Amino acid sequence: MKLLIIPVAVITALTWTFGACKSAGPPTFCDTTCLKDSIKFIKEDHPFKPYVYISANNCVADTITWSYIDMGINRKMGVADMVGTTVKLNKDNIKCFIKDTSYAYLSFNDCSNGRGFLLKIPFNKKETIGRKASALNAFDPKFDVAEGLIAYSDRGNIFVEDVSTGKTAMMTFGEKVDIDYDAIHETVDSVNVTRGRIWAKVLLGNEWKTFEKNIELK
Repeated sequence: MKLLIIPVAVITALTWTFGACKSAGPPTFCDTTCLKDSIKFIKEDHPFKPYVYISANNCVADTITWSYIDMGINRKMGVADMVGTTVKLNKDNIKCFIKDTSYAYLSFNDCSNGRGFLLKIPFNKKETIGRKASALNAFDPKFDVAEGLIAYSDRGNIFVEDVSTGKTAMMTFGEKVDIDYDAIHETVDSVNVTRGRIWAKVLLGNEWKTFEKNIELK
């Protein structure tokens, strides 16, 4: 029997190839463990118990259902239809704020690439759903956003909103930044948002620059 000798370089290349095939994508701050159970948010201290449920199917977030006692119907919509793509959720990287029976704010990140999303879901079916696929959520360890606030970008500005009152503020970069929200840290290194200040480190051209602005939510 002949002994087959494979050069080390070939072994290394094969190892890298098989390793790459096993990878689900770039590493992020949250893992993509299969989501099997529904995620439930209920405002227990409200007499009508408004709620938001997120069901799973084939390891991904499948459907969002929201309603409250005496609403008469359960409103439902596919997650992919709401955000434009399938997302890998981790229950530790999703938050829901429920404003009585008016609306709910869902914030979460896709664990396959770290992209942040925001959904403003009204209980009244006559109102439209607010969608942001450019959220700067505090689940990302490089984004620090004060409790009760949300933040997102439109590639030229950072917007901040109080989820309870709807009061807002913003800070501009002064020019458009070519942000890939599926790889946001290539252009937005870090963000810090409080109720009185917005700070960000952003790549403009070939230079990292910091921006800072004192704000008043109104």
